[in-house]
Amino acid sequence: MRKGLLFATAALAATLLTTATACSSSSSGSDSGSAGGKKPKIGVILPDSKSSVRWETADRTYLSAAFKAAGVDYDIQNAEGDKQAFQTIADQMITSGVNVLVIVNLDSGTGKAVLDKAKAQGVATIDYDRLTLGGSAQYYVSFDNTQVGKLQGEGLAKCLGDTGARNPVVAELNGSPTDNNATLFANGYNGVLDPKYASGEYTKGPNQSVPDWDNAQAQTIFEQMYTSQPNISGVLAANDGLANSAIAVLRKNHRNGQVPITGQDATVQGLQNILAGDQCMTVYKAVKKEADAAAALAVDLAGGKKSNPGATVHDPTGNRDVPAVLLAPQAIFKDNVQDVVTDGYVTKAELCTGEYAEPCTKAGIK
Repeated sequence: MRKGLLFATAALAATLLTTATACSSSSSGSDSGSAGGKKPKIGVILPDSKSSVRWETADRTYLSAAFKAAGVDYDIQNAEGDKQAFQTIADQMITSGVNVLVIVNLDSGTGKAVLDKAKAQGVATIDYDRLTLGGSAQYYVSFDNTQVGKLQGEGLAKCLGDTGARNPVVAELNGSPTDNNATLFANGYNGVLDPKYASGEYTKGPNQSVPDWDNAQAQTIFEQMYTSQPNISGVLAANDGLANSAIAVLRKNHRNGQVPITGQDATVQGLQNILAGDQCMTVYKAVKKEADAAAALAVDLAGGKKSNPGATVHDPTGNRDVPAVLLAPQAIFKDNVQDVVTDGYVTKAELCTGEYAEPCTKAGIK
């Protein structure tokens, strides 16, 4: 997607939310939902708190704030990785009278079942962050996830170049095979790495997906990778949690800080690993913009209004184009960690604690 269009969609989302806020009452909802009479009610199902801390520390916070500002009732719940719980929560929300259901699917099969049930009950739907393949959501709000992967691939190449590595062996620790985003990330970084493998500039090492983005499984998987090929000299890890799992294995083998590792989500842990020199980069996604865009569309849908986000994504399973807001990600290295702090996504107090105080000072974090 062209850069101008990305900014245009973000601007549209901000405008939509401002309009919705101006037209609604001043009363606010709560995370447990409220009996607000005829006020619109919006349900949100988050996927878990294990694969990434962002769902609870960022998405819940920003979505709650946006719904409160718009004066709508809302109910935000977390399925904690349980597919049955995901469907049960959806049933409860539909029964409680939500006008709009916003979901982050655990997999496309479960997501589709929930979206189809909501549609049959006349409830409007939005796919948030992850596209449900074969689903029926009216909108999709996320980041340009292929670009996320491209930034990871380019980041790893930069970091390997900085180390002066020759013919480095690169291991790939991919995201969950049931998450369409993981596929898009891989498309992005393999677009960078595959030509290097083909030319012999890099050697393709172990390559494995991590079920459900589970960090404990990731550590076991990477332990096996490292045992089979201890000369690994670069790791494409699909997010910060997976990166930290790989770092734990490298630390045990006294190689942390010597093997460049990528990440994603700009978590406090991921940024601390970057400041400490154990991780070379992460990808920052401004979740507040994503949450605000989703909230704006949800509030409009709840009020019976439809919007044109200005872009679409193609669902190959459902063979349909889904109206979409796609936001631009940003590569974060040690020299621009400050950008994430400046944006308010993390605070200096969270980041620069204990042993990370000195690295923060050296990096000029303020």
